[in-house]
Amino acid sequence: MSIPKKVTNYLDKSLIKYEVVPHRKIFTAHDLAQTLREDFRKIAKTLLVKADKDYAIVVIPAHYNLDLKKLKTALKVKKVELPKEEIMIKVFKVKLGGLTPFGALHKVETWVDKSFLKAEKMIVNAGSFTESLRLKSKDFVKLEEAKLGSFVKPSGYKIQKPKKAKTVKKTKKRKK
Repeated sequence: MSIPKKVTNYLDKSLIKYEVVPHRKIFTAHDLAQTLREDFRKIAKTLLVKADKDYAIVVIPAHYNLDLKKLKTALKVKKVELPKEEIMIKVFKVKLGGLTPFGALHKVETWVDKSFLKAEKMIVNAGSFTESLRLKSKDFVKLEEAKLGSFVKPSGYKIQKPKKAKTVKKTKKRKK
């Protein structure tokens, strides 16, 4: 499944630079980090939340969990919850695990955890299970006019360091 045209058209129209990142079929941000051998802090986990009667998209680094109490405070609402998966399919017309972080495409607000600003670039769900997008974190926040806040808690995942390629030592042959 390739990236939906509406996503690439949206980015191209906005003149945002991005890179398509192909990978094996994945369904979670954690799987994406492991597959690409990327630092969890650079992988965006996209979550749909219901805040009072409205929906919002929340973007957090893959190695964190969403703290609903902190989010409720940041959004200044009485009630915040993760809606049932059927809502994503029925209302937002995306497959489970295929929600992009581009709230403007779904006509909802986008909220980003401040910790993402520490990463120069982030990798986000592109609405495909075999391709993601790499773009500058600041460009994403600007494009989405995203609201920033602190609403994460540790998940227990250890931050993985990308594996370096093995280097082979070359030795000079001695002349006899």
